[in-house]
Order: sequence, then structure tokens, then C-alpha cells
Amino acid sequence: MALPLRLILIFSLLPVLVHAQQQIKKYVLVIHGGAGTIEPSRMTPELEQAYKAKLKEALTVGYEIIQKDGNALDAVEKTIQVLEDSPLFNAGKGAVFTHEGKNELDAAIMDGESLRAGAVAGVKIVRNPISAARAVMEKSEHVLLARDGAEDFARQVGLTMVDPSYFYTKERWDGLQKALQQEAAQKKANETAVKLGGGHHDYKFGTVGCVALDNQGNLAAGTSTGGMTNKKFGRIGDSPIIGAGTYANNASVAVSCTGWGEFYIRNVVAYDVAALMDYRGLTVEEAAETALAKVAKSGGNGGLIALDKEGNLAMPFNTSGMYRGAISAEGELEVAIFKDGGHVPSN
Repeated sequence: MALPLRLILIFSLLPVLVHAQQQIKKYVLVIHGGAGTIEPSRMTPELEQAYKAKLKEALTVGYEIIQKDGNALDAVEKTIQVLEDSPLFNAGKGAVFTHEGKNELDAAIMDGESLRAGAVAGVKIVRNPISAARAVMEKSEHVLLARDGAEDFARQVGLTMVDPSYFYTKERWDGLQKALQQEAAQKKANETAVKLGGGHHDYKFGTVGCVALDNQGNLAAGTSTGGMTNKKFGRIGDSPIIGAGTYANNASVAVSCTGWGEFYIRNVVAYDVAALMDYRGLTVEEAAETALAKVAKSGGNGGLIALDKEGNLAMPFNTSGMYRGAISAEGELEVAIFKDGGHVPSN
């Protein structure tokens, strides 16, 4: 007996529909550990695995919070704490050194439901700056606190404080010595094009960030950084500036940026992604690529992560690498470092 035409059409479309369903993933957590000159030739297989293991650990911590119906803010804070506590990343324990040989840390967090936000800049003795940023958001009338005042506030609200020596790592200290040597060589060569407070291009990168979508449909974003190696004059980058390096709004998207901060500030990159989605109707991927293209056009580079209210993600970058990862609602975890999924060849 011949099947009705309608049933024939339905059966013929089933493989297409099933395939389409398999392709659509809802992501709930996305992270980055900084963008910059990150190439296989500069890394050992062991170090590559160490980075990937830490990215996976951070994703798992945040995912478990969301799986238990926790909120996006908790997931962002706890995920970033994992990265701040690792010497692998330029945030918290692994922060780079300033010209004076100190570690000055910045962080921000934003709640997409209420549009509340908090940030700290230039702190030296707060173990987890992301927690200080959240405390500013929830326990003060302000959005951004800096330096001694931010530290006094963090102490008063009971956050963990540490001796500045806690942030010392030999790799970052050696990086500062190399930067100082290059700076001295530039001055000796009378390179008039070198501006005060500047430095080698590669020293302007390194940040950690997280964006999350919880089971209630709320978005949140957070970013934490040690800034740039050999920075001077109390320089602050984009990470603690809401709308530049960090932004979240339930109406559209949550964003965390990494790269040459001055260009992210000038282009208001994190908010620009949201605006492109809200006002031009772009997808999260289109908006992220467009915002990053503006950074490149003005002379900067780096990357960003973005997660929209439907669980679609974007992780564009225009450097040779970006530590990054994501996990879906089903628990499918992905991490990568280099462009095009490359890896360090084993010996």
C-alpha cells in the first residue's frame, strides 16, 4: 500500500532534522586564559597538557554549580578563582610584574539579570580579585574601587588577604627582567617612537575570563588580570572597565575580553558586542567578529569570549593563540590553545 505524500515527506526529512538537532549545542560556560603570541614552538607537550588540564578543571567547577541549579554569578566567580590560583595564567598567582617589580591586579564581574557590576583595580594583597569585584557589586554602593581603598574594602568584608610575595613566580619575574633589558636597549638606541609606559608588543596580553548561562536563563561575565608586564604609572587596562573588557545583559549576551587593553577601552568592545546584537540583529558570532575587527582596524589585537541568552557562543581571536574552553548543557567539554586546533608535537 502506497504511503500518503505527507508521510513520505516527513520520513524523507527525518535524517536532516536529526542531523540539525545533533549540530545544535547549548553552551552554559565559556572561559579564556588570555590571547597573544601563543605558538606550539614556544611550548612543550607537558606544558600544553598542564594548560589544558587547568582549563578543564575550571570548566568542571563552574559546570557543577550550574548543574545544581546554582546561579551564573557563582559559576563565574568560582571558575575564575581556579584560574587565579594557578601560576599558569596572568591573573592572581600568575600575575605579571610592573616596572617597579610589583604585582597589581584588576578584575570585574557583571550580573546580566540586574545589570549590577563590580570591579577592582591595582590591588596587591587580595588573593582573589574576582571575589573583591563581586563584593564591590554586592556590598557597596559603587562599581569600581582602586588600590589602597579597594584593599581596605576587601579586608573589611572578610576576603582572604595575602603577603605580596604570594604572587611571585620565577617565570613572570624573568619576564620582567627581559622587558627591562629590551627597554634599556631601546633607550640606548634613541628610539624616539617608544612612548612612556609602552613596551614590547607581547607584554600587553594575558587575562582570564568566564561567561555563564544558568538554568534560570541568567547571564554573567567576569574577567581578571595582572595587566601588562613592565607597566608603569598605575596603568589600568580594559578588564575592570565595564563595557570595555567585561559586560553582561540577559537581553543579549555576556562578554569577557583579552588582549591589548587600550584598544578594547577605545572601542568599548564588550558592550559593542551586545549593541551589535541588540540594534543590528547580528548573531553572537557575527557581533563578536565585527567588534574584534574594529580592534584590529585601530591597531590592536587579542580575543574575546561571548555567550548569548540561547547558549550560542563565540570565541574569536586575531593572535596566534588563545587559551579557551567551553562546556555544553550536556557536559560536553572542549578546550583549545592554538589556531585551527593545532597542538605541540611530541618528541
